[in-house]
Amino acid sequence: MGQRLAKLPRPASALAARRARAYLLPMQAAPGHSPLPPPLHFDAVLTPHRSLGPKGFLILMCVIGAISFTAGMAFLLMGAWPVFGFFGLDAALIYWAFRLNCRDARRHETIQISGRELRVRKVDPKGRVTAWSADPYWARAELYEEEEAEENTRLSLVSHGQRVVVGSFLAPFERKELSQALQEGLTRAKTAHAPAGAN
Repeated sequence: MGQRLAKLPRPASALAARRARAYLLPMQAAPGHSPLPPPLHFDAVLTPHRSLGPKGFLILMCVIGAISFTAGMAFLLMGAWPVFGFFGLDAALIYWAFRLNCRDARRHETIQISGRELRVRKVDPKGRVTAWSADPYWARAELYEEEEAEENTRLSLVSHGQRVVVGSFLAPFERKELSQALQEGLTRAKTAHAPAGAN
């Protein structure tokens, strides 16, 4: 079976669980796109690294707001009232920058491998969903590396001449580990469910 591309409905919300090495997490159900049924040979959720969670963001903004207000009031009492507005603007810009970062964190990918199907599902920061599907027997994980530029490491899933890049937001060493895990999952799927006439 060749690789096929399908547009899926927009999910109601992004997955909540996000960690630096999130491809170790189990896949969760998403509206409009049910997980593959078990048994699975590979099951992963990929998410961008986030060093600051919602609670940390709230604490940080409270600290920045308090500092800006205190410093601004000091200048206001000295008669330099325009400075008070600049402190408020700084706090607003910092808040805006972190909000954009949190929005980007909605981006994630899910990869599953069963005996009959390899499924990749991508959700962009706006919540738009695209999915790919292929027969795992004819698929392989392909890792491209540049010796002089490790950050250019690129991981793709390839089937019948078509490819989809996965884990582009992961660190280079994470893409290498993911490549090995994907290849092991594909090997298990091929061993357990080789199609008739494939050999």
